[in-house]
Amino acid sequence: MDRLLITGATGFIGGALLEKLLGKYELHIITEKRVAGGDGINAHTANITNFKRISQLVKRIRPDYVIHMAAKIPISFSFEHPLEVNSINYLGTANIANACRELGSVEQFIFSGTSEEYGSVATSAKPIREDSAMMPNNPYAVSKVAAEHYLMQMNRVYGFPCTVLRGFSTYGRKNTNNFFIEKTITQMMKGGQVKLGNPDVVRDWIYVQDHADGYVKAIGNRKAVGRAINLCTGEGHTTRETARTIARITGFDGTISWNSVEKRPFDAKFLVGDNSLAKSVLGWKPRYTLEKGVREMADYWSKRMD
Repeated sequence: MDRLLITGATGFIGGALLEKLLGKYELHIITEKRVAGGDGINAHTANITNFKRISQLVKRIRPDYVIHMAAKIPISFSFEHPLEVNSINYLGTANIANACRELGSVEQFIFSGTSEEYGSVATSAKPIREDSAMMPNNPYAVSKVAAEHYLMQMNRVYGFPCTVLRGFSTYGRKNTNNFFIEKTITQMMKGGQVKLGNPDVVRDWIYVQDHADGYVKAIGNRKAVGRAINLCTGEGHTTRETARTIARITGFDGTISWNSVEKRPFDAKFLVGDNSLAKSVLGWKPRYTLEKGVREMADYWSKRMD
C-alpha cells in the first residue's frame, strides 16, 4: 500500500479528503498540535516552519505521495499578520518541498493553491484560465503565489513532481458558520433581518465534496505533474443570486440588509474559473450544483440548530 502524507488534514477541506482516502493508502498526517491517530491514520506533530523537524519526519515516513494543505488562511488575519502568514504559507511550503526533494523518492507533491491568487485579474463574465495573470489582493494570496512559483521553479530546475490545485470559493463547513453560504443559511433559519455584504460580488461556489474529489483524482496522475489546475464549477453567481437561492431553500421570508457588514479590503469582484483542464487532465467534474449543495447544507444546519 502506497504511503500518503497530508499536511492540513484536520482543516475544512483536508478533513473531507481524509475520509475519502481511508483504507486506500497508508495515511500519515502532520499537525501543529498533537492529535490522536488510529483508524488507519498515523499522526505526527511538527511546525512546518521548522525544516529540521520536517526533514526528519519526511525521512522517517518515506511517503510516495504528499498533499500539502496546511496554511494560515483567514484573509483579514493576513493583513494584520503578513509576516506570520508568509512564514507559514511560503517558507513552510519550501521546507516540506525541499525535504521531499532530499528524500528523492516522492512520486508527486500536490499543493493546495487558491483562486485568491488571481485576485483582480478578471472583472468580466469570462471564466479565469490557469494561464491568466495573477494579481493577488491580500498577503494570504501573495504567500500562495510565492509558494506556487517556488514549486514550479523546482519542477523546471530539478524535475520536482509537483501539482497545484487552485480551489475556488468552497462551502460545506460543519464546524463554523462564519463564511458566506453557511452564515446566510443559519441567519435565514433564525428568521428576522439578515445582514450581508456586497450583493454584486460574483463567485464560483464549489461544494467541499467536489473539491476533495479533485485531490483524489490528482493523486498518481502523471498528466497533472508540472501543472496548475483550477477546481471550480465554471459558473458564477452574485451574492444576491446566491442569497435568493438560499432563501428559497430555507423558506426565508424576512428582509436582507445589504452592505451592512464590514467589507474585506480589496475584495475581488469576480472569481469564476474555467474547469476544462480539470476535466481533461484529471477526469474530474463537479457533481454538485449550487442548489444541491445548499440543500445538503441546509439539511445539516437545520438538524444541528434543532
